Amino acid sequence: MLIIVPPVCTTIFRGLPIPFGIIFGGTDVNEDVHQQEKNDVMEKVLEEARYRCVYKVSIQEMAYSGRVQWPHAGGKIYVQSQGITTVPNTAFSWDTFLQRADIPQGADNLHVFLLICGLRRVKDPLYLVDAFAEWHQEEPSVHMIIVGPEVDPVFTREVKDKVRRSAGVRLVGEMPREDLHAVVKNCFAVVNSSVSEGMSAALLEAMDLEVVVLARDIPGNAAVVTHGVTGLLFSDPQEFVQLAKRLLRDPAFEREIVANGRDYVRTHHSWQAERLTYQSLVRRLEGAPGGGSRAGQPPPRPSS
Repeated sequence: MLIIVPPVCTTIFRGLPIPFGIIFGGTDVNEDVHQQEKNDVMEKVLEEARYRCVYKVSIQEMAYSGRVQWPHAGGKIYVQSQGITTVPNTAFSWDTFLQRADIPQGADNLHVFLLICGLRRVKDPLYLVDAFAEWHQEEPSVHMIIVGPEVDPVFTREVKDKVRRSAGVRLVGEMPREDLHAVVKNCFAVVNSSVSEGMSAALLEAMDLEVVVLARDIPGNAAVVTHGVTGLLFSDPQEFVQLAKRLLRDPAFEREIVANGRDYVRTHHSWQAERLTYQSLVRRLEGAPGGGSRAGQPPPRPSS
């Protein structure tokens, strides 16, 4: 039996003769290591895992540097960027979506900024709300839509209350992937305001769909967004508004960033390369004695 799971979910396999690998997201290293109980679980699981895979070099370096105390991590951490593929629903109705979000239709210069996230504090979906609502009062054509599942019930109520009182900001629940990609394709920009990120699939998917991205300037976002090249990074809500205004008044600049973002994703986030890496890791689990790979020998890596 071959299993690839996040590290905090593997306790049921500890001590069993089941070969498994783990994949680190952002929360595992950026947030869970600061909670002693979760960190203890991950350390024990790491000891038994046959390999560990991370999305980016910085997470690998963190594990090796001693910033997280995982003595069993050495020699088994491989780096594989997320592979990105997008499948927008061609039958999706943008007008119906806007109606559902209670956004006036028919505006010739409508600009929708889309924030995609589960409703939990680490994603900080309210970070830009006040500044955006103030901007909307000045420029009624701009709207922000927050889309995502209700992960934290208590925080979800807080978000709903805030959005209800904020002009130009709307909240939409979780959507099927194909429909969400269609929404991304139709919006003006995709936004990320997280406090912490591993590697934001929403940003990468937006780039692949040729939509400009604006992201909070944190290490996880800066790893995939080069400011002024593949997207824009902001340090506070006021800077976000300034950068968004620049995109609106400078279409040539926006088109250049979109083209660069598309090329970046298709060069560095190939889903074919990702598949080859995980196929190789699984074959090593199948082929080694007892289903295990030899420590310290990385799998063949596709070029990317």
